[in-house]
Amino acid sequence: MASGRKGEDEMANMHLAEDQIRVLEENFSKVTKHPDKATLTLIAAECGLSEERTARWFRHRNVQWRRSEGLPAEPGFVTD
Repeated sequence: MASGRKGEDEMANMHLAEDQIRVLEENFSKVTKHPDKATLTLIAAECGLSEERTARWFRHRNVQWRRSEGLPAEPGFVTD
């Protein structure tokens, strides 16, 4: 799939409840965009999600945020 919306499409397919999304978004905007293992564990428990699923949400949400800021989707890549 060559779509530039891959991260957005995958997030839409996660089927999260509104309260889960609210908690994830609050943590993303107010706490950290890149949670460490301990923080990820706490966020996952608060949402009632697995750590893996929570980490996947943060990866996809970071792609969306980076694109909205005019940055490459993946950190560490330099484009001309």
